[in-house]
Amino acid sequence: MLVITARIHIADSELEERFVRASGPGGQNVNKVSTAVELRFNARTSPSLPETVRTRLLARADRRITGDGVIVIQANRFRTQERNRDDARERLAELVRAATVVPKARIATKPTRASKERRLDAKKTRSAIKRGRNTQVDHD
Repeated sequence: MLVITARIHIADSELEERFVRASGPGGQNVNKVSTAVELRFNARTSPSLPETVRTRLLARADRRITGDGVIVIQANRFRTQERNRDDARERLAELVRAATVVPKARIATKPTRASKERRLDAKKTRSAIKRGRNTQVDHD
């Protein structure tokens, strides 16, 4: 059981783990032992997630979430299967935890009169600088 928050838990049966050989340096060990973990979790069909969390999670522009709503996390930081497995689960929990936070509603504001004037003054100054560059200098 993966605990996300006090109210959200993901059952182990919903998580699919595959152990693969890690890439990169590591000597002979890396060629023999499958220590890297690929963790898959189908967020779209999971009964563990509340609908609001699922919607926010699937709306994220994250390369770890496939078009089918499957979250794929690859962990190969450590040399042991167990530590990579824990790392992948913690990263999944962190991703789902981030989706539990309700974004603050943006309150539309109007620019102040002073800020409008400052912007126009800056534009006039910039325009004058550029206009000054355009004069032809006659070198006889």
